[in-house]
Amino acid sequence: MAETELDVLVVGGGVVGAGTALDAVTRGLATGIVEARDWASGTSSRSSKLIHGGLRYLEMLDFALVREALKERGLLLSRLAPHLVKPVPFLYPLQHRAWERLYAGSGVAMYDVMSVSSGHGRGLPTHRHLTRRHALRVAPALRKDALVGALQYYDAQVDDARFVATLVRTAAEYGALAANRARVVGFLREGERVVGARIEDLEQGGEFEVRAKQVVNATGVWTDDTQGLIAERGQFHVRASKGIHLVVPKDRINSSTGLILRTEKSVLFVIPWGRHWVVGTTDTDWDLDKAHPAASSADIDYLLDHVNAVLSVPLTRDDVQGVYAGLRPLLAGESEATSKLSREHTVAHPVPGLVVIAGGKYTTYRVMAKDAVDEAVHGLDHNVADCVTEEVRLAGAEGYHALWNGRARIAERAGLHVARVEHLLGRYGSMADEVLALIDEDPRLGEPLPAADDYLRAEIVYACTHEGARHLDDVLTRRTRISIETFDRGTLSARECAELMAPVLGWDAGQVDREVAHYEKRVEAERESQLQPDDQTADAARLGAPDIVPL
Repeated sequence: MAETELDVLVVGGGVVGAGTALDAVTRGLATGIVEARDWASGTSSRSSKLIHGGLRYLEMLDFALVREALKERGLLLSRLAPHLVKPVPFLYPLQHRAWERLYAGSGVAMYDVMSVSSGHGRGLPTHRHLTRRHALRVAPALRKDALVGALQYYDAQVDDARFVATLVRTAAEYGALAANRARVVGFLREGERVVGARIEDLEQGGEFEVRAKQVVNATGVWTDDTQGLIAERGQFHVRASKGIHLVVPKDRINSSTGLILRTEKSVLFVIPWGRHWVVGTTDTDWDLDKAHPAASSADIDYLLDHVNAVLSVPLTRDDVQGVYAGLRPLLAGESEATSKLSREHTVAHPVPGLVVIAGGKYTTYRVMAKDAVDEAVHGLDHNVADCVTEEVRLAGAEGYHALWNGRARIAERAGLHVARVEHLLGRYGSMADEVLALIDEDPRLGEPLPAADDYLRAEIVYACTHEGARHLDDVLTRRTRISIETFDRGTLSARECAELMAPVLGWDAGQVDREVAHYEKRVEAERESQLQPDDQTADAARLGAPDIVPL
């Protein structure tokens, strides 16, 4: 990046930044993207993992946002990333007769109609009305007195961190330059104009000057901090709202469908997640450490109390395998309650050469990216093609359906159970061939990790060879989700994974030890934070673990 002038430099490696890099490079622009930590290490790996229109925004009469999100959901399911984005059913228990079925049913019917009218909504079943008896057959875990009937509808889900890594990889395939662990420490100025950025290499040390005709600030909850580097007042402010999620084993809730429940502030989801459930989320203001938002004991109790209100067999703390906390970037608006702040996005050009994109929601990342690049194009001195990302399939999408249909033959050829091949296709799509090639070279990589047997050893190696993982934390927390899917939070797999990574990344025994020790300290600090009564003490406990592993 430092050797040439870019057309567009994107700052921030979350879903919006990654989408912006893909949008820019597929318009023929010389593009770079930098991220201070790992891809999706902030908000974009800690979401509810849903691709959805947002039923509750219908109730707020925000029809434009719902319609936009439903169109994007359809595009992702049918064309852009069918290997990563999957349909998921939800049951909405009704607690009042007649009027609630009419009220909620009208909303869900409108949701379906808007989905189909977007032109991309025919891939999901439409909603249905259920009697109480039928609902309890679908979700036996529900208390009989918790509902008088139910509605069932469909949305979609995604492994959020994997999706972002795939976006970056797709952008790189089209020629974008991408660097993680590369932190912007200042902007280059010529008079009033921003002409690039000073970037610190957090892996090898040193600073680089990267020149760019346009810089896009896509740093989410860090938007105001990044703006502060140019000592100019921003045109808007971003507030952080904390949402936490619990991960529990599948057998703790007897249901064949996800659940959506009303709370006094928002909604609560119980989401199927492989051999687990994800329960979330909270919605509280957060003004402490943005890099590592902490879940307190009060947050965990809040979720358990609300989900247990409808379960016949309550969940306890002992049922919780994993906990994660993320921050939503909300545009500061007219209301003090974060659940009421806008999920719309805003693009601004505060000074020449610098574009800022903020707000929005995960599902509409592609629209946000298009708007950011459209704004940046105004500052370029040549004609630029229109956005084409409606047609650009993500890496692994091409040929996915044909491979899925032939999964039994692939399994037989690879000497794996067909369930393993389904797992690989659902994570890598047509790039699963590259994982299988590693196993061909070293059959031991075809064995599962003993303490996290959903994952093959080959996936740990592949994370380093093909997916930009630089540290153990990257692999256990984002390239896989072992950190939230096992009761040990990944500590029992840490050393084996580090030893698999070592030859690829050139680590010696000392670095393996440091990586394992760092990961164990991180887990210890998170566990400690989750015992604290409030945000302040939880944040202090979480900050007890260092952030960067020294090489």
